[in-house]
Amino acid sequence: MTEAAALPGQPRGGVLSGPATDRAVNVLAPNASAMTLDGTNTWIVAEPDSDLAVVIDPGPLDDAHLRAVVATAERMGKRVALTLLTHGHPDHAEGAARFAELTRTHVRALDPALRLGDEGLAAGDVITTGGLEMWVVPTPGHTADSLCFHLPADRAVLTGDTVLGRGTTVVAHPDGRLGDYLDSLRRLRSLTVQDGVRTVLPGHGPVLDDAQGAIEFYLAHRAHRLAQVETAVEDGHTTAVDVVARVYADVDRSLWPAAELSVRAQLEYLREHGLI
Repeated sequence: MTEAAALPGQPRGGVLSGPATDRAVNVLAPNASAMTLDGTNTWIVAEPDSDLAVVIDPGPLDDAHLRAVVATAERMGKRVALTLLTHGHPDHAEGAARFAELTRTHVRALDPALRLGDEGLAAGDVITTGGLEMWVVPTPGHTADSLCFHLPADRAVLTGDTVLGRGTTVVAHPDGRLGDYLDSLRRLRSLTVQDGVRTVLPGHGPVLDDAQGAIEFYLAHRAHRLAQVETAVEDGHTTAVDVVARVYADVDRSLWPAAELSVRAQLEYLREHGLI
């Protein structure tokens, strides 16, 4: 067993940019950081025999990256015909307006403020550009507007920041809510159990070849952290800052501000359910 195969979700090793499935190709944005891991994954999705492509999450406002996405599609013999957003965080969406200029495409998103064109995205919508069949799956929790995209032909789901290729996701309180996030993870798990989804194409980090394993790890991790937060409160750590110092003591301090957002979401969840 390789080291990668032993990790949750069985992350793929090697270069992140390039083909991931028969229909999905990644172009990695040059915005690596503690929060964005290797950078934002910009996904080009298209039927193999079609000359039209859909781009998911153009990424930051970096003209060289946006042009690289267009050039990659062109080398594949594709024209970008539609742009989609998993959510509105700048590392995914800031470049969308400029990308729409370069490609002359509409931008579809759940949040009306992010759209360019008349159409948004909602539960049950199916993207059919160039013969694709890609289903919109609402997955609020990381943010209120988070979406995933189910690609049945590749048994894959594009998860934005809902599931990452490495590590775990911030519940970005107050916009993000833990109860919503747990429901979203269960919704994604049902895709692995009932719809045969095997592969996670994340917004950051490597592709995961064990979608069910990754999602079950996420659910177990959330339950473990929630129990830790509850115990910390019982021991007298009542503020989010104090809880972070107690529960996330083994985490790099540069990530503590993000951890505090998740802790605030956890505290809100515990109060709503009468647990503290």
